[in-house]
Amino acid sequence: MLTSVETRSVSPVFVGRAAELRTLNEALARAAAAGGEPQALLVGGEAGVGKSRLVEEFTDAACRAGAVIAVGGCVEVGADGLPFAPFSAALRALRRRLPDELAAAADGQQEELALLLPELARTSPATSREDGTARLFELTVRMLERIAAERTVVLVLEDLHWADASTRHLLAYLFRTLRRGRLVVVATYRADDIHRRHPLRPLLAELDRLRSVRRIELPRFTRAEVHRQLTGILAAEPEQRLVDEVFERSDGNAFFVEELVVGRDPDGTCPDLSDSLRDLLLVRVESLPEDAQRVVRIAAEGGSTVEYPLLAAVARLSEDKLIEALRAAVGANILLPAADGDGYRFRHSLVREAVSDDLLPGESSRLNRRYAEALEADPALVRADEQTTRLATYWYHAHDAAKALPVVLRAAVEARRRHAYAEQLRLLSRAMELWDTVPEEIRQGLRPLDHAGSYPACGCAPETPASLRYLDLLAESVEAARLCGERERALKLTRMALRLIDAESAQPSGSDPLRAAWFWIQRSRLVQNLGRGDGWAEIATAQDLVRGLAPSAVHAEVLATAAGWRMLHKPGPESLVAAEQAVEYARLVRTEEIELNVKLTLGSLMVDSGSVDEGLATMRAVIDRSLDIGLIGEATRGHVNLCSGLEAVGRSVEAVRVADDGVRLAQKYGLLDNEAWVQANRAESLFNLGRWEEAADCIERVQRTAISTKPLGNALMRRADVALLRGELERARTSLDDAHAAFGKYDPMAQHAIPLARIGLGVAAAQGRIDEARAELARAVEPGFPPGTQRYGWPLLAAAAAMEADVRGLPSAQPGRAAALDLIRTAAKRLPTGVPWCEAFALVVAAELERAEDRDTAARWEAATQALRPAQRPYDLALACHRWAAALLAEGGDRETVAALLRQAHAESERLGARPLSEQLELLARRARLSLTAPDPVGSDDPTEPAEALGLTSREQDVLRLVAAGHSNRQIAEELYISPKTASVHVSNILAKLGVSGRGEAAALAHRLNLFSGQPARS
Repeated sequence: MLTSVETRSVSPVFVGRAAELRTLNEALARAAAAGGEPQALLVGGEAGVGKSRLVEEFTDAACRAGAVIAVGGCVEVGADGLPFAPFSAALRALRRRLPDELAAAADGQQEELALLLPELARTSPATSREDGTARLFELTVRMLERIAAERTVVLVLEDLHWADASTRHLLAYLFRTLRRGRLVVVATYRADDIHRRHPLRPLLAELDRLRSVRRIELPRFTRAEVHRQLTGILAAEPEQRLVDEVFERSDGNAFFVEELVVGRDPDGTCPDLSDSLRDLLLVRVESLPEDAQRVVRIAAEGGSTVEYPLLAAVARLSEDKLIEALRAAVGANILLPAADGDGYRFRHSLVREAVSDDLLPGESSRLNRRYAEALEADPALVRADEQTTRLATYWYHAHDAAKALPVVLRAAVEARRRHAYAEQLRLLSRAMELWDTVPEEIRQGLRPLDHAGSYPACGCAPETPASLRYLDLLAESVEAARLCGERERALKLTRMALRLIDAESAQPSGSDPLRAAWFWIQRSRLVQNLGRGDGWAEIATAQDLVRGLAPSAVHAEVLATAAGWRMLHKPGPESLVAAEQAVEYARLVRTEEIELNVKLTLGSLMVDSGSVDEGLATMRAVIDRSLDIGLIGEATRGHVNLCSGLEAVGRSVEAVRVADDGVRLAQKYGLLDNEAWVQANRAESLFNLGRWEEAADCIERVQRTAISTKPLGNALMRRADVALLRGELERARTSLDDAHAAFGKYDPMAQHAIPLARIGLGVAAAQGRIDEARAELARAVEPGFPPGTQRYGWPLLAAAAAMEADVRGLPSAQPGRAAALDLIRTAAKRLPTGVPWCEAFALVVAAELERAEDRDTAARWEAATQALRPAQRPYDLALACHRWAAALLAEGGDRETVAALLRQAHAESERLGARPLSEQLELLARRARLSLTAPDPVGSDDPTEPAEALGLTSREQDVLRLVAAGHSNRQIAEELYISPKTASVHVSNILAKLGVSGRGEAAALAHRLNLFSGQPARS
């Protein structure tokens, strides 16, 4: 309708914004270039400042350059946005422009992508709740990348301040993961609406941290720009008086400038501005004919955009009068024809808000009732994917609880099926708000919510409830809140539910222990996720509740959760027995999904207990069965556990292959968090195999995709490991701090605590903070090493023993040294080996302890080195070769063997970029007068001492000796008869030449390299 009416901005001249437009055009050029790079931009500014006009100017130019433009806007329907509304609108536009290309890009995934674009398929997929959102997001990104592979596409998403949570999550995912394609994504938002608690605020903060996202903030116009805008609007030079008045009253807001000029009095003066913005915005509305005003008021309650047939049904005007009214509203630039259908929208949302606010008491609810009645009479008045949500909103704002509650519940079910869990939660909250105001007979007629995977689907009751109960809403809400990331909200809901159950238990009808147990299990998960405790107290409460009851799925879930908790927190024989019992119980109640879940736990515990082959076979069988019955999430978890189990027994190459399969599976189904878990374990195996660059790629992927904090923490530990061994101590320390933060302040699991202590010990030792390093060891050793943690314990003891050997001559390290060595020996005696690589590390620890007492032998190091060779851990092998070579030199052993060991170790350390080890090997070779490149050991007459080889002058060597002995600058000055200032200069020069950051680190390095011993280095 009315397609010939001018819909452009009032001002025909584009004013200012040169820098902002240049930024957008540069992004377009980068995306459109050969091998184009996707671009992401956020455009923010207050309402009316000119965001839409800037984007309009940019898209016009992009269109002229051959780009395909797709625009989608967030929709405000009452207080709720439609799930994924801007993406649905944009994809609909792409489908109109590129029908064949979009069909090809969505080929094979139409049913799932229909959650965003219902036209693609008639049915929605039966996807697991846990997996659905991530998969939908991944498929959407892939589709956009395919469409933009051969042509430039500009995707504009407007009015993010109205975005539903699902849209925000999808946008964040798009910005984080989009890596290829000629695509420009521009998202706009109203900055003055983003108050402190606005849900968009955290997203903007998150996107600000992404280097791939640029934010453009539009300021108000200057006086000169207002002058240019007025010139364009009036098509003539404005009077200075008018410029001054408009600029003063509009304060440079482009929309207000237009409103003031267009609404000016016949004598050329602008209307007075009242204290209420609404009055200003309503001036032009009130100048419309009565029918047009009425249609505008009706449209304001219909939402941001209202379909023409729906508007006609509610307005109840003859078609001629309706068209005449719409023509007047469009001609006054209040309404505009919608770009993607037969409907109308407000030119500016501020006008719609002002009109809605100006409605008389009762008028708003009456209009909403008419909308609801019209939509009930003819659902085809709106798109099928919007019918239920729109109807729910209209009835709610009509204040008819009896009508609203059933349709709100239906909308919640639809939101869940679309994996729009945040919208589901909001609708469920609205249902709970309406619950007590709805007559009992209506509530009794409500059926359970399609067994949504919370209480009813878990079999919490002996038989399915005949009607929906308030506790069912709470259960659904807990599940929705957990899935959309609202863990605090979910925790509050569990508290509310448990209080309600307690209250009901005092009634004659009695208590519901199964339902209570289910809520306690959810509470346990939430408490752990939020770092409020380890969750065991909640699990124990659930166990007490189900004890003695008839077998049920809830009882099986309680036992499974308890077994999983024991595996992580208290591994050992009791945990193994608990897992076996949980498996048997799950079989008894025929809940195969729970059975498979517990079998993975059981398999991991079997590996830890020594039944390696049986445990690995159990996990492989779970993966195969899960794939057979379509439990993709469980299958990917199987890859996580199997990879970890293989790594624990030293089968790193096989672990990487399993992880590769798991990554492919997770990516195929868009399971981001599952992929992050697999990638984190894959990074550990790659690190041990010396494939550090590949490990870095895994770490980056985890940082982009992880939802859970623990895989992120594991990845950050690997980043700290690499940085430490490469001598990047500040990066190692920062990564270690980040890993601690990711795990949270309460994470007692040994599989995290022991590696964190090892890395912390390494960083402290490298910086000369020996007491802190020993404290890290003591904290890690004190609780003991539970079964299965030897994989973490032996590397910790090896690092601690190596540190004690390195600082054996450091005076400041003598206090506490004997106790530290005794602690390492005692822990080593109690720590089992079980597998060959742990046996090799036990030999390394024994050799390091002997080196710490200057009594190690070449034979001891040879045995350790040969034991390490099959383990395929190149860095550990290179370090052992270094130790063996040093011991051989000290004993006057075969120089050819020494040279071969040094060359092998040096080549590996150079490949890895392990600078500290490379430098130690080079220094040892110089002291032994051996070449690291010649095929045979060659003698050298070069008498250069190691300290001189490092570039230290004679005086600097004297100063370094005293630094290593723990002297202050003043003590050095007194000893060498120089001024303290000169001593300070020498110390600064020494730190720079050694590449260290402090005196302690310099002292530790001097003693580690035996710079002043006069003997061959044995470090």
